[in-house]
Amino acid sequence: MNISLIVFPGTNCDHDIEYSCGDVLGHTVTSYWHSDAEIGSPDIVIVPGGFSYGDYLRCGALAKISPVMKEVEKFAQSGGPVLGICNGFQILCESGLLPGVLLQNTSRRFLSRFVSLKVESKNTFFTSHLSEGDVFECPVAHFDGNFYIDPSGLSELEENNQVIFRYCDQNGSVEPECSLTNPNGSLGAIAGISNKKGNVVGLMPHPERAVDMLVSMIGGRTGNALSRQTEVNRELFSFQA
Repeated sequence: MNISLIVFPGTNCDHDIEYSCGDVLGHTVTSYWHSDAEIGSPDIVIVPGGFSYGDYLRCGALAKISPVMKEVEKFAQSGGPVLGICNGFQILCESGLLPGVLLQNTSRRFLSRFVSLKVESKNTFFTSHLSEGDVFECPVAHFDGNFYIDPSGLSELEENNQVIFRYCDQNGSVEPECSLTNPNGSLGAIAGISNKKGNVVGLMPHPERAVDMLVSMIGGRTGNALSRQTEVNRELFSFQA
């Protein structure tokens, strides 16, 4: 499988993707710089985390106008699968490929810890082989991870089954007002969403940072990506609980 990795000035999670998808899974990972006018011929595009352009203006606001994003947008609009993680999620929202915005954490503090995530929908390219209700652990590392969308937008997300992951406790209980299980204060404890087609997914937590037992007994391999190819679909991220 060919994966195109989009890198901006300030991106710092590209090596995590190269390790998890390249070294662990054996996929071909090729990096493309923000000024590139092409992204190769990928099966999947991943926009990794970090602090693109130093998070000036708003997180992802400068990255969205980079030349390479025109090609990412074309790929997504043609039905190509695109995954944005953390800053990548912010960039996808800023570029209009995903709805909503990521605000500052309600604590006004940078968060770096493990969280539990619940799979809310399998209606995406990346989650079609999972079970709704699955719970897994992986880290978060962000200051602007508080997902927000207006009431009509939230209703549309819910109606179209576009909420893909929610923050929860280890038993899968979702409590949006609980700062222990929803640490950044995201609306509805939303941790990840998709577009209507289900080929574009963004999430704030970092599954690529929990792919071996050296990480922590808390997360272990729970974020480990498993690949599976069928005649119908090519799926990349399958989270082990």
